[in-house]
Amino acid sequence: MGYSSLPSGHSITVFCTLTVLLFAFVPNKFYTKIAWTTLIILLGSALSLTRVGVGAHHPIDVFTGGILGYISGLSGIFISVKYKAWTWINHKKYYPIFILLFLICSVILITKINDKNLSIFYFALASLLFSLYKIIYVYIKK
Repeated sequence: MGYSSLPSGHSITVFCTLTVLLFAFVPNKFYTKIAWTTLIILLGSALSLTRVGVGAHHPIDVFTGGILGYISGLSGIFISVKYKAWTWINHKKYYPIFILLFLICSVILITKINDKNLSIFYFALASLLFSLYKIIYVYIKK
């Protein structure tokens, strides 16, 4: 065919993101932990298997991508815990930089909405404006 579909990049992304969410919001109780883990695995599998459904990948591509995504998520978690590289984000002196970046991204999204008018841009703008509100609120409160 002339192309390789192994591994699925979508599956890597889905499982990397869901692995981080799995460990970030894991409950304390044993049975809810089992339910949470099962829910995350089923969600990741359902999202990844859509790539097979549309004919973009074979099941082995999705499975390999899922494993690589899980390993990538765990690696990121372990590196973050060991080296504490992101502690600077919580300092108040960097908040204006984030506020400026969020405003720039909002303007870019508004121009994309005017140009293409896709609904996904509205969702991205809503989440960006909510994040902007929260960071300004925390900045003023501190």
